[in-house]
Amino acid sequence: MDFDSLARGPRAYVLLGLLALALFLPGIANLPVTDRDEARFAQATRQMLETGDYVNIRFQDQARQKKPAGIHWLQAASVRLAAGGDGAKIWAYRLPSALGAAAAVLALFALARPVLGAAPAFFGAAILAGALLTVVEAHIAKTDAVLLLCTVAAQGALLGLYGRENLPERGAAALAYLFWAALGAGVLIKGPVVSFIALATLATLAIADRRSGGAGRLWRKLRPASGILLSLAIAAPWFVAITLEDGGFLSGAVTGDLLPKLLGGHESHGAPPGYYLALAPLSFWPGVLLVPFGLIWAWRHRAEPALRFCLAWLVPAWIAFELMPTKLPHYVLPLYPAAALAAGKAAIAGREWMTATLGRWPARLWLLVWGLAGLALAALLPAIARFLTDAPMPAAAWAGAAAALLGLAAGTIATLRHAPLAAIGTATPAMALFTGLAFAAALPAMSPLWPSRAAQALIAAHQGAPRPAIAASGYHEPSLVFALGTATRLTTPEDAAKHLAAERQALALIERSTEDKFRAAARGLGVSVRALGAVQAFNLAKGRNVILTLYRADQATP
Repeated sequence: MDFDSLARGPRAYVLLGLLALALFLPGIANLPVTDRDEARFAQATRQMLETGDYVNIRFQDQARQKKPAGIHWLQAASVRLAAGGDGAKIWAYRLPSALGAAAAVLALFALARPVLGAAPAFFGAAILAGALLTVVEAHIAKTDAVLLLCTVAAQGALLGLYGRENLPERGAAALAYLFWAALGAGVLIKGPVVSFIALATLATLAIADRRSGGAGRLWRKLRPASGILLSLAIAAPWFVAITLEDGGFLSGAVTGDLLPKLLGGHESHGAPPGYYLALAPLSFWPGVLLVPFGLIWAWRHRAEPALRFCLAWLVPAWIAFELMPTKLPHYVLPLYPAAALAAGKAAIAGREWMTATLGRWPARLWLLVWGLAGLALAALLPAIARFLTDAPMPAAAWAGAAAALLGLAAGTIATLRHAPLAAIGTATPAMALFTGLAFAAALPAMSPLWPSRAAQALIAAHQGAPRPAIAASGYHEPSLVFALGTATRLTTPEDAAKHLAAERQALALIERSTEDKFRAAARGLGVSVRALGAVQAFNLAKGRNVILTLYRADQATP
């Protein structure tokens, strides 16, 4: 496969764009809303559309003092423009993530090409696009795919300023202001993450270049006086507005979200150092096959500014994320572009070295690890269907497994033949087929995985007009609110009984664990209740089976 020719001219952007869309778009309309973060983000955006309040972020009556409003604005615009304002269509909330991830791939190529060369930048962008974690985040309506775009824009601009000596004044100014604009946008999307990565990169480069004075020159190129003002102009207005309306937002975001993650395993998401490294063979599959070679090549050629920059982008921030007690797989996604570019550079510039290295025993051992990760990926869909549901195995689950095995086999054969470019070039399209089948067909077909969708269908069969609010006890997942509407009451079994007593046509959705308390409360109120139907499903957020029964009062008393 001739990557040099693929990377030339407009053809490169077309190919990368098509690859990104093939990876990121299939399934965004088919997959039901997921718990819990996606459902919370989408529901908060839906309430912005319902109320016209685009400053305050709320989930029902609760203030969401966790993330800024940037992603909600993008989602709201998508719902209005793409879905005609229909707030029930989850694909419209996911569209900014899919397009953000695609733009990140194209931006990585565009910004890295002048420094690394067209072919390494093209290959690195393709590796980023095909990474499992990138694909997953592109399918979910939350912050991380758009955050990836902000990171690529900021770091790519910084790379251009650092790695190009004879940059024209106008080009240098454009990159500098792109850097500060991306930092400001990043703050609106997810607070200080992009700023932290940029600061860690600049500090590392300052240490590496302390004898040459490169850090001072780079800082001057950034035009900090006007650049900081640009960042503030982008991010500050919303922070001022939310502080005027809710003076506790900033303190709540810091003390309720940021500090707990830095000080301990927040919300049971703690993990020891090395977590991200251990997860990388799967989360960065298939391109992770070449990442170790890329890092070795980058270290050996760290005198080259572009490779030194990739190390400065990746290593210090990765160490910081590993040391942070709270860990979730997507936290390190903004660092994947640096590893992808290093792998792309090694695969192109160090092609002879890499092909020779592939024949040595450490490379064969790493191929084994990569192969085991591929086998785990291939087994994922059948395992979910077999162990988490009682439903028959969807045909798409077997087809997805076959697609993953096809990519694994093609990549392994190409690696054994010392053809690293062909290994990723064949595994990545197979990855697109696997993820497309997973998100568009296999996972949606596994009905027991989606309790809120099943509850919505059950309620729709018994809910008349006008539709009363639903009270739910024992099952309080955010996806239920998104499925049934903002007025849905997530309450206690006692209040659910009162809800039925207050209105004859009211409905209550009761989870098995609270059923006895609900019935006892109804008897105490003199209300006879009748079960209309039940659904049995698996609550992925809590990792347990649930049985949800829908009730209506036979006799209601005011």
